[in-house]
Amino acid sequence: MPVSSRWPQTALAGIALFVMAAVALHLLRPELDPVHSQMSLYLIGPWGPLLQAAYVALSAAMVGLAWDARRSAPPASRSAAPLLMFVLGGVCLSITAYAWMDLPGVDASMEGLLHGITAQGAFLFTTTGLVLQALRLRHDPRWRRQARWLLPWAVACFGAIWVLALWRELPRGLAQKVVIASIVCWLAAMSLHMRRLARRG
Repeated sequence: MPVSSRWPQTALAGIALFVMAAVALHLLRPELDPVHSQMSLYLIGPWGPLLQAAYVALSAAMVGLAWDARRSAPPASRSAAPLLMFVLGGVCLSITAYAWMDLPGVDASMEGLLHGITAQGAFLFTTTGLVLQALRLRHDPRWRRQARWLLPWAVACFGAIWVLALWRELPRGLAQKVVIASIVCWLAAMSLHMRRLARRG
């Protein structure tokens, strides 16, 4: 089936909203150290609702993108697995936005536990979705050239979350943001190519 321009455009809008909100929060919250402060800290306090909305927009963007990729794929490359991973990742990311993390020095809470579980789920499900989606794209003639670099990029994102989880000495804020940027850029690259395919008809 032909690719629709509506979903790639919507995905790019959601991605752009997330990027602008993340950059703006770093300027609006100078009291937070960008190297050591995780993104979750920017959800708490002034301007937190802006980043919460951006998380939800990013969740909707990647689910819509995955749905349209499956809808427009030829039967040989069509699979519900990437879509399922992106849906689970989007749900986890949206919950993460509204379940605050436990601040340092504060007793552990159920909300903090939920935040931690869903944050890890968002990373794991989304990067798994990247890998599965890139694998399916190899079977679509319209994507074979792009799949050559989208697949290793997706695998690198998947590996990066395990480095982030296991290498505790890394500066948490900076390392996490690098991983997030890699994932968001992958989604943007896929959205841009889908938009090109839609314009070609």
